[in-house]
Amino acid sequence: MRKWISFPKQEGAHSRQAHADFPEQALYEREAGRSGFFGPATHFHHQHAPTGWSDWQGPLRPRAFDFNQLKDLDQENPWLVSNLLENAHCKFRLWHCKSKMNYLVRNADGDDLLFVHEGSGHVFCDYGHIKLVKGDYFVIPRSTSWRIEPEEPMQLLMIEATHGAYQLPEKGLVGNHAIFDPAVLDTPAIDDAFKAQYSEEQTQTFVKRHQQVSVITYPFNPLDAVGWHGDLAPVRLNWRDIRPLMSHRYHLPPSAHTTFVAERFVVCTFVPRPIESDPGALKVPFYHNNDDYDEVLFYHEGDFFSRDNIDRGMVTFHPAGFTHGPHPKAFKAGLEHKKKFTDEVAVMLDTRDALEASDAAMSVENPDYVFSWKEK
Repeated sequence: MRKWISFPKQEGAHSRQAHADFPEQALYEREAGRSGFFGPATHFHHQHAPTGWSDWQGPLRPRAFDFNQLKDLDQENPWLVSNLLENAHCKFRLWHCKSKMNYLVRNADGDDLLFVHEGSGHVFCDYGHIKLVKGDYFVIPRSTSWRIEPEEPMQLLMIEATHGAYQLPEKGLVGNHAIFDPAVLDTPAIDDAFKAQYSEEQTQTFVKRHQQVSVITYPFNPLDAVGWHGDLAPVRLNWRDIRPLMSHRYHLPPSAHTTFVAERFVVCTFVPRPIESDPGALKVPFYHNNDDYDEVLFYHEGDFFSRDNIDRGMVTFHPAGFTHGPHPKAFKAGLEHKKKFTDEVAVMLDTRDALEASDAAMSVENPDYVFSWKEK
């Protein structure tokens, strides 16, 4: 058994509570914490912005990627697209599916989480048929066979829980129906569309295991189930069904927006919500250290109020080891309380283990992002 060293103390000028009513001589609060936002933490009050660096040298740095510029995403098979960010427990890739898959794919390495950035289409899998539209998450359990028939070209964010499984977060005091009611989770159906694709035609299944692909050929379509029962199945969740936790007096940490939990990483969803209205409450994300987690944000749509020059389809990557937070313009707007409501949808990936960026990702990096916190 072990426990954190804990001895809450106060020193100098400080606020009584985190993220509210800062001392007059210090505009800037910085949180240094462990275990993401779940461990012990200290809040510093600074005279200068913790992101006010004037130069930066070396491989550790905040990065921004314009994945809209990536090539070779229109692969016939999702296993042919490169991982953009990865570690031993997680793979992050983008895939553009533009035409009907006349074959099946199966991931024997872990669960897949699909997020529909653009387009719509029909998924056929071992469990039946389901339609996906823009803004849908779709969790595919490990070793499920599936294929897609797009209604319109689809851009899919894919996050693999390598060697692991996706689960729902523990919701604690707010209860099981908070954030989203499990009743909104939809599963595939053995419906007429599914029955219509029964076939005695030869079908290939591309199976990924240990990042290598094998091909299994059947003299029939193996998606031939006539029914099933149990509590393991793919599930669909649209971000519009997420009802975020809010506090008008306290800026909640990103962990309050956790959507899915896997082994050694979490996926969070930021959706539109009211901005804190209490005069003393912080109204933008607080400056914080990445001490234990790498943070990745995929920007889906809207006005990304804490970031400058970030557009939909772009990704920011903040590896562990430095302080980050809102850009100067956003911080000033927060002080003036100009905005009353956020208008953004973003998918956040927080990983306990360091992520490596691929050559493909680095080819579309904005090298000047590290200096985007400079005062204009």
